[in-house]
Amino acid sequence: MAELTRDEEFTAFVASRAVWLRRVAYLLCADWHRADDLVQEAVTKLYLHWGRVSRADNRDGYARTVLVNVFLAEQRTAWWRRSRPAAQPPERAVPEAADLAVSLDLQQALAALPPRQRATVVLRYYCDLTVEQTAAALGCSNGNVKSQSSRALEALRRSTALQQQGRSEA
Repeated sequence: MAELTRDEEFTAFVASRAVWLRRVAYLLCADWHRADDLVQEAVTKLYLHWGRVSRADNRDGYARTVLVNVFLAEQRTAWWRRSRPAAQPPERAVPEAADLAVSLDLQQALAALPPRQRATVVLRYYCDLTVEQTAAALGCSNGNVKSQSSRALEALRRSTALQQQGRSEA
């Protein structure tokens, strides 16, 4: 069987991971259109460095790290700080069978977290990475991941509790 060319190998990798990358991007930014933009930029960076990526032991981890770095870099730009949309409930992204009210509360609470905390929560609890893997992906210490996780989870608890309380009073 003939070996795949560089472009064929890259295309096969992206085709097999596109949905997953888009879901991770959505959890980071809470907007499907922006998630598509983040994935596109991450895929472009992966293509430019495909020689290095293809030799990596964990291509998924490499792709995830690039995606998170693209998201965090966007948050630091002056353009983003000026044009940031007002806080609003995110688009629906859950199956109909799920408890929509709770899912939307959690998505809204996640979207309200600062970018680093949001990235930490997504990597730790959605991507199921260890503290060490998350620290490596974010380029920070294990202690930083632990403190960001703790603060983020506390903020999520407070936010969802307030939303549920408001719904029960209504």
